[in-house]
Amino acid sequence: MRHEPAPAQDAEARPFPLAPTPIDVPEEVLTDLRRRLELTRWTDDAGNQDWYYGVDRAYLQELVDYWRTDYDWRAAETAINAYEHYRVPVEGVPVHFMRRPGVGPNPTPLILTHGWPWTFWHWSRVVDPLADPAAHGGDPAEAFEVIVPSFPGFGFSTPLPDNPDMNFWKVADLWHTLMTRTLGYERYGAGGCDVGALVTGQLGHKYAEELYAIHIGSGQKLTLFNGERAWDLSGGRPIPDGLPADLHAQIVALEKRFAVHLAVHTLAPSTLAHALSDSPAGMLAWILERWVNWSDNGGDVETVFTKDDLCTQATIYWATGSIGTSIRTYANNHRYPWAPSHDRQPAIEAPTGITFVGYENPPGVSTDRRVRHFLESDRAAWYNHVNLNAHDHGGHFIPWEIPDQWVDDLRRTFRDRR
Repeated sequence: MRHEPAPAQDAEARPFPLAPTPIDVPEEVLTDLRRRLELTRWTDDAGNQDWYYGVDRAYLQELVDYWRTDYDWRAAETAINAYEHYRVPVEGVPVHFMRRPGVGPNPTPLILTHGWPWTFWHWSRVVDPLADPAAHGGDPAEAFEVIVPSFPGFGFSTPLPDNPDMNFWKVADLWHTLMTRTLGYERYGAGGCDVGALVTGQLGHKYAEELYAIHIGSGQKLTLFNGERAWDLSGGRPIPDGLPADLHAQIVALEKRFAVHLAVHTLAPSTLAHALSDSPAGMLAWILERWVNWSDNGGDVETVFTKDDLCTQATIYWATGSIGTSIRTYANNHRYPWAPSHDRQPAIEAPTGITFVGYENPPGVSTDRRVRHFLESDRAAWYNHVNLNAHDHGGHFIPWEIPDQWVDDLRRTFRDRR
């Protein structure tokens, strides 16, 4: 994947208020990583060629060997540093963000929020066309000033020793402070996927008057993690009797895809973190399973993420020691429930665009019915939705998997609203 260096801002744009701090992982961290990978103690994994029991040892071992002997973090770091990077304290929380200056007559500030097991780099395929549309066949009047932070406790937004309660709605407050106070934007737009969509939804709820619009993937209620059994994807409801066999199988497959990590991250994140923070192979296995099962890859993860892509994302988690604080976010979403800032309807007042993808269609719902299914659900009333789009292809990592469609969808959401 090739990334062009970001050009300077237009001459008339105001100076950016911060000095860049490029990413530079210490060499001793990389040396220690290779040593730990070499000393991996492998488990027996008989009968798991079909991944029934989880990640298959054969592929994991192949990927670990590649990470140790062939992968070049410095090359990835050079590509990452083609963009501007900053680290700032925001209300006492360390925040890293990547910036791509907008190229156009009046670029709109836009903050993009990732989820788990994402990093800021999962947005890298959309920042250039969003910031410089003219260079990608678009209208320069639709340029954005793109700000891509690392979620607090993830990647380079670490460490969080004094903030053990960080969750999605608290991050929204940090982002609003970052955009309005630290960076000085009077109004801005926001986008997000996974838990980043909840952060973005909270921005559209609490700070709607200071946002032009928001654009998200899926479209969940902000109460998603509220309740005693938020860790149970089914909410404790049994699968109804009498369903057609194919629909029953789809429901089981969907619950299996998400249930494991949701339950563990919510109920015992520290227990898992102790193991994953000690073993890079173990950490890779845990997040690899999500990249494999959540992306629309047709059975071959490397059609979506190359080995280099996988190792880059894993190295960001490992080098920053952030796997523990990243997974605790789930427990904090549950432990510190969301509460409304106002009682107006819809709760999320900012104009909202949503991108739906085929690999995450609900059981029994085809892509051509996806928008209608959302409108008929109890989630639609939460949003001031103005632009709903459904695509046949694409999985959980939408801006990485279908970047062109994401960019087009987001542009439509903001058109005539800035």
